[in-house]
Amino acid sequence: MEISKKYFLPTTKDEIEKLGWEQPDIILFTGDAYVDHPSFGAAVIGRVLQNAGYKVALVPQPNWRDDLRDFKKLGVPRLFFGVSAGAMDSMVNHYTANRRLRHTDAYTPGNKHGMRPDYPTIVYSTILKELFPDIPVIAGGIEASLRRVSHYDYWQNKLKPSILLESKADMLCYGMGEKTMLELADRLAAGENINEITNIPQTVFFSNEIPSSEDIVLNSYENCLKDKTLQSQNFRKVEEESNKYNGKVIWQQHGDRMVKINPMHPPMSQEEIDAIYSLPFTRIPHPRYKGKVIPAYEMIRHSVTLHRGCFGGCAFCTISAHQGKFISSRSKKSILKEVDQITKMNDFKGYISDLGGPSANMYALEGQNKELCKKCVKPSCLHPVICRNLDLDHSKLLDIYKSVDANKKIKKAFIGSGVRYDLAMAPTNNPKIQAANQEYISELIKNHVSGRLKVAPEHTSDKVLNIMRKPSFSLFKKFKGIFDGINKKYNLNQQLIPYFISSHPGCDLNDMAELAADTKDLNFHLEQVQDFTPTPMTLASEIFYSGIHPYTGEKVYTATQEKEKLAQRRMFFWYKPEEINAIKQDLKKINRFDILKKLFPLNLKKYKNNTFK
Repeated sequence: MEISKKYFLPTTKDEIEKLGWEQPDIILFTGDAYVDHPSFGAAVIGRVLQNAGYKVALVPQPNWRDDLRDFKKLGVPRLFFGVSAGAMDSMVNHYTANRRLRHTDAYTPGNKHGMRPDYPTIVYSTILKELFPDIPVIAGGIEASLRRVSHYDYWQNKLKPSILLESKADMLCYGMGEKTMLELADRLAAGENINEITNIPQTVFFSNEIPSSEDIVLNSYENCLKDKTLQSQNFRKVEEESNKYNGKVIWQQHGDRMVKINPMHPPMSQEEIDAIYSLPFTRIPHPRYKGKVIPAYEMIRHSVTLHRGCFGGCAFCTISAHQGKFISSRSKKSILKEVDQITKMNDFKGYISDLGGPSANMYALEGQNKELCKKCVKPSCLHPVICRNLDLDHSKLLDIYKSVDANKKIKKAFIGSGVRYDLAMAPTNNPKIQAANQEYISELIKNHVSGRLKVAPEHTSDKVLNIMRKPSFSLFKKFKGIFDGINKKYNLNQQLIPYFISSHPGCDLNDMAELAADTKDLNFHLEQVQDFTPTPMTLASEIFYSGIHPYTGEKVYTATQEKEKLAQRRMFFWYKPEEINAIKQDLKKINRFDILKKLFPLNLKKYKNNTFK
């Protein structure tokens, strides 16, 4: 066991035999390459189980096309098979917003496409149940997590049942799975049957129990197929319960079977999350890849995750649905220990690529009155206004930055994760906190930007931003003023790189035309942009599917046709010669001669009657 703890989880029969094992306790299958790093879910679950004394083996990217030898090569586990599609949803990984096939895969050696199927959760689980029907199969990871109830699938353009139904898995573990998988392993090891285990948090399974009066029973899958408004109602209940400190049990009927969804664990304590990051990760890819570049690893190899969770509740984001909205932060000691480990890596050149998390500056932020947080049902602590109970003090994060900078082996520590500038700029009644937050912004811009600071205003229209659960664009303008001022004061030549989304629910071509004009006024030639891609279990996806806002019941316009989506996206690139003619035609069709004038002022004579409305 000591060899395995120090190096890698075994991935071949030879590696298992060298450890002297007769049989693994648990075999994990993942759609990603095996990188033994705390940013890769399969590695984390494997190390947590291993640390508890279990013999854990791992099969990365098994071949599902041949005689299925990869699914048989390690034999049968004593307790269960674990299945994960990987650290990224497979369909987002495989396809663009226009449903076109991508030709690369950042989680595969050599960036090679085609090393995992669509929906690996379904494919891997089905194969394992057919080969080994008596061995429990537990599905987990973000793909399974976000499909735990009926959900809209953009790539098939239809409402799908819980992935539990299609995968044939015995149980689904949603969210961050360390505590759930460990308890499950302990109970199976104690002799319990998988069908008898019905009360572990964050598990989903078919049940013959009768829902209690305290439970939530959703509209059935079949009824949701008949009426999209019922699916919309379901989403609100699921989102609210997923973001509660103590949620309720949720049920949904699928045919003659009932899916039971147990509530999430309370947020991890600092001691619990520190324990995970103290496990003996090698922090490198398995030697089987012989030095081939794995792009996703290259991005995070010298990064440090400070916390989990996000209380932003953005309409298009899946983080809170998977990690929850409450923040679990590591201790300063744990963070600095990992930084020191990075400095000892052979390829370390003095630069930390990121000190971050889902949102870089939510570290150590929480409600001042915890009892109020435990009663709260709001999916966002920042929208429509920042919660008065939220502690906004950035001083602990500021201390982390300065402590990392004090390490003599560190030349520079960058912040690569997204920064919520609205959070750092929020006014408070506490002068000490106000001063700390102002210092944080200054410290961030002066010392932790790698030439380009990426932030996400997402849109310029307040109407669209309200649906997105994002702050007004006026706040971004204010932040840009601060950014420019600090650059000028310290003679820095840094860029502010804003992210924007087109075709989001509530956004039409007029909104995109105004976005083009607004960003031109700010002298931006946009680069970091994307067309909205509906992903399961987000507010925006539910609106895209049903046309209804789950919280207001109001109809919301959404661009769903490829032609209009492309027209919206084109507006980002008004400065590209190859796009100008098409953009001009689009603007004329919607009678926005005022925007034509702003975007292309040198071509006035070519416009209708030389006049502008």
